Parts: sequence; structure tokens; C-alpha cells
Amino acid sequence: MDLALFTLLHLLVFVYWLGGDLGVFYSSTILTNSKQSAAARIAAAQVLAQVDMAPRTAMILTLPTGLTLAALKGWLVLGPVSLALIWMAGLIWLTLAWVLHVRHLGPTSSARRADLFIRWTVIAALVVLALELWPNVPGLPLFLKIKCAILATTILCGLLIRRALVRFGPAFGRLVQEGASAEVDTEIARALDESRPLVVTIWLLLLAAAFLGLAKPL
Repeated sequence: MDLALFTLLHLLVFVYWLGGDLGVFYSSTILTNSKQSAAARIAAAQVLAQVDMAPRTAMILTLPTGLTLAALKGWLVLGPVSLALIWMAGLIWLTLAWVLHVRHLGPTSSARRADLFIRWTVIAALVVLALELWPNVPGLPLFLKIKCAILATTILCGLLIRRALVRFGPAFGRLVQEGASAEVDTEIARALDESRPLVVTIWLLLLAAAFLGLAKPL
């Protein structure tokens, strides 16, 4: 029963991550369409911000659900206490992500810096697992090591997307305050255009991870 439950949770994480990203991507096409009214584009941005919490939530839950599955199947040695700590850490991170979303905290806030620190820490931990650098732990199956590397890469892509969108906030603020203009349209389009290849990369990585999880070819 535990195995079935966590398998379902892990699959739902994939579905909401990829599905939510597709919704965000479609909303961004309306946001960058200069033929749309400013009101329509502002509404699209509001929808985008809300829908984007689905993939953000799913990404965070990927780690505890995946590690729990690996432990239940005997691929990773983790006791009940270790799993409980992993879930506690994951839920704290998830709470932090939602606080950042609801309160619209800026990049200089302590909560935003804490989130950034967690993301780099998780990337490092996943690289350690992928390269078998963790001491006194039996080697993971190759497909699981690849999945760890894939998750680390998707989190890194998310950080790069944030960097690409730095100019989006000020440009969108001008759209709200001043209305559409050629300069504002160019800035919004440039920011989102830089992030889209990274979004597509995440999609491809998610599909690869899903195939590895289902086929377990290695």
C-alpha cells in the first residue's frame, strides 16, 4: 500500500510539474502579444503567477517522494527517521516557497536568500548522489543516478530562468502603470524569450526522467 501511494504521489508530481509549465508557457504568449490590450496582458500575468505555483510545488515534492520510493524499493538505504527528516525539510521548503509567493517578497529578503541557499544545497546533494560521493551508501542503479542529475539540472535551469527574468518585473510594472509602449513590449518580450529555451529544456528533462522511471533500462 505504501509503495502504491508514493508511486501515485510521484506520478502526480510529474503531471502537475509538466502540466503547470505548459499553462505558464501559454500564458506567457498572451503576455508578450503586443496586439492584446494592456488589461488582457495584465490578467495573463496574474494567471501565470498563480499557475506557476503548481510546477514550483511539484519540483519541491519531487525529492521527498522520489527518495521515499527509492527507499521502499531498496535502492537507497534510508530509515524511517531519515525519511521523516527529508519530508520535514521538504515541507519547510514548500512553506517557504508559498510564503514568497503570497507575500511577494523581493530578491533581497532573507526568505528569498534562504530559498536560494536551499536550491543550491539540493543541487549539491543531488550531484553527490549521482556521482556516488556519499560515504558508506550502496551504489544507486544507474537510471536513478541519472534521475538525480536530471533533477539537479532542472533546479539549475529554474535559477537561470530567474536570472533571465530580472528585467521582467520593472518592465511589467511600467505596463501596469503607464500602459503598453514599444519599449515596454521589447523588454517584456526579451525577458521571456530568454527564459523559454530553459523552460523547453526542463520539459525535455522531465520526459527523460519519466521514461527512466517507467522503463528502468539501466
